[in-house]
Amino acid sequence: MSLVRFLPTPSDRMGIIWSLLAVQGAIVLEYGPAGTTHYSMGLYGGLGLRFQNRMFTTHMSEDDVVMGDVTRLEDAIVELDKSYAPKVIFVVASSVTAVIGTDIKGVCRYMQNEVKAKLVAFEQGGFRGDYSIGLAETYKLLVRNLPKKDVAQEAGVYNIIGASAWRYRMASDIWEVKSLLDEALGLSCNACLCCDTSVEELEDMGLAQVNIVLGNEGLAAAKYLQEKFGTPYVYAVPYGYNGTLSFLAQVGEAVGKEPDAMVLMRIRMKEKSLSRLSLFTMMGNNKPKKAVVKGDYDLVQGVSAFLEQGGITVLHKMCAHSLKAIAEPAADVEAYAEESDWLQVIRGLHDTLILADDVALLQAEADNTKVLISAPFMNSAVATHMPFMGERGADYLFERMQAYCRR
Repeated sequence: MSLVRFLPTPSDRMGIIWSLLAVQGAIVLEYGPAGTTHYSMGLYGGLGLRFQNRMFTTHMSEDDVVMGDVTRLEDAIVELDKSYAPKVIFVVASSVTAVIGTDIKGVCRYMQNEVKAKLVAFEQGGFRGDYSIGLAETYKLLVRNLPKKDVAQEAGVYNIIGASAWRYRMASDIWEVKSLLDEALGLSCNACLCCDTSVEELEDMGLAQVNIVLGNEGLAAAKYLQEKFGTPYVYAVPYGYNGTLSFLAQVGEAVGKEPDAMVLMRIRMKEKSLSRLSLFTMMGNNKPKKAVVKGDYDLVQGVSAFLEQGGITVLHKMCAHSLKAIAEPAADVEAYAEESDWLQVIRGLHDTLILADDVALLQAEADNTKVLISAPFMNSAVATHMPFMGERGADYLFERMQAYCRR
């Protein structure tokens, strides 16, 4: 592990747990020392996740580790099933159990006959990669284990896959996507992996007419649902006006409906204003307009395209996680193995529009224009009605671009 001065990139285990905590009607049980779970609680609370009576740990003694005794895990599964009667218990490995090779799947297999709750095992313990790997594994295991087979498809219904609680203002983005699809296409959302959803909604995923992928981590899950239920999927993340128009067109094609003409006209009018900003940046003065974007892969790609459409050159597209889980990453997106590498870039910027996380923004010089757009973020109060995606998200970003260009 490389030297980190500020905040390390969350592991796959962390991505798994914060995703599972978004599923109401389920309990997350971590098989490991109490200390590892306690250390994580502050992060989950900062993401707005409710873990009261939702997350538990078995704790482990030295004898459990040395002898491989899983009695604590067996007893915890039975106790949680009797005390809380959850529909599902997600059993998650800790770093310790991953190292000693505990067969959590095997335990869940023979314990299933002892409890009413459905047991789903997650054996990743933080060693397979960063949170992007954990998110992809979570979505895949959820769609393989929870959706019912005998659910009839319903017209006008969709699922969202790839909504990670780690994304800053993810709840706002989901609110905007739902609002847009309701107004433009008359569609309604069933399940949202994984942002404020429920076991019942995940069980009914097969009724969707289309699955909408808002993050590359959800692609494997969407492909599995297409094979299992024949449900088509759309991988389109609506950043910027043009991105939103393309998003609505692709979803409309998938469900066989034309988006509302008035909605499209409204967004196209705003896109013309963006074109005028591009002209302003070229004619206003000789100082070039430049930006840096740091965050998750899809955010970096989408927001950078929007900035460049407005005449702002994006110097660096910084991905906050590794690119190894992405099939064909764009050549100009950078993933940094060492924290010091991207810190050096950020600290050397001047008169630049920086859209990034709190750590990066705090390290940037004061003469830059700074916009908080990704995690980690220090303020625990996060708006649920101020998106970055969709029409309203483009409005907000457009205002920040205008303010920067007029400095």
